[in-house]
Amino acid sequence: MPPRLKRRRSPSPQLAGAEPSSPHKAKKLKLLASHTLTSPFPEYPRPTPAEAAQVHALLAKEHPTLASERKAPADSNDSAGTCGSVPNVLESLIGTILSQNTTSHNSTAAKRSLDTAFGRNDFAAIAQAPTKDVVEAIKMGGLANKKAAVIQNILKEVKERHGVYSLQHLAGVIEGAVEGKGKAKSEGTAVSDEEAMQELVSYNGVGPKTASCVLLFCLGRSSFPVDTHVFRLSKLLGWVPAKADRVTAQAHLDLTIPDELKFGLHVLMVGHGRKCTGCKGGHGGKGECVLKKWLKGNTGAKEETLEARIVKAEEDSAVLNER
Repeated sequence: MPPRLKRRRSPSPQLAGAEPSSPHKAKKLKLLASHTLTSPFPEYPRPTPAEAAQVHALLAKEHPTLASERKAPADSNDSAGTCGSVPNVLESLIGTILSQNTTSHNSTAAKRSLDTAFGRNDFAAIAQAPTKDVVEAIKMGGLANKKAAVIQNILKEVKERHGVYSLQHLAGVIEGAVEGKGKAKSEGTAVSDEEAMQELVSYNGVGPKTASCVLLFCLGRSSFPVDTHVFRLSKLLGWVPAKADRVTAQAHLDLTIPDELKFGLHVLMVGHGRKCTGCKGGHGGKGECVLKKWLKGNTGAKEETLEARIVKAEEDSAVLNER
């Protein structure tokens, strides 16, 4: 069965006050629009749905303790340590930003420190604080100067566009001042996946991977974020061409991987990428790995070929940092 490389068109979103404010933002939105409906590699046939299902089953058996079944986002979760698995969309976005280019331990500590300093989800306090205070609160998460500026700018732009510090409209909730508490006022219609992605990446500092995490873990949509682990393993599996970068890899895989596998396969690939040393370039691609064993048995790949592919994928991933 050929891969599903095209997606049905949905109405283009109209974002109030969302005119691109920089050449980078304009380029980012144009790139996203061009890959929403058609894969950047329309003639590339992998992964097939069958391959995706086989790898999902293989990794689920190898890592039975990984929670590959979708759970509803919960207020009790830490948005940074769970890739944004909380009900509040804006909190999910902030937590996912804090998780960029650091460990889960460090990002969780940064989010807890931010909550302690300003109050959980007191977005006005964070937006209006001196930037140095936000930097101090999240410094244990790494790249604090950059992340603090991104978070404050997003909060200010959200307030300017929507009149409130809220992105709950992406989940179909209209925010209003109920009894002065800014609680949910009424239920609306949830926007499409494409509209949600379009709005999220329209904010400076939010790339397709970060937006996809919010869609998958907070909004419960069928989206496939490609982080460094997923990117490395996709290159190893031959699911994307050698010329693919993380953005084009995500665009291709989001169209070719069946919706019902996206959540579990993402979680399993990230978990395997963290745990398995046999498919990491730092070890020269040497060692035991269930994916390498599967590739040898299903594609006839040689050990030396896979080792070289792993090292190259690690190199490619190291230079592709999301902006």
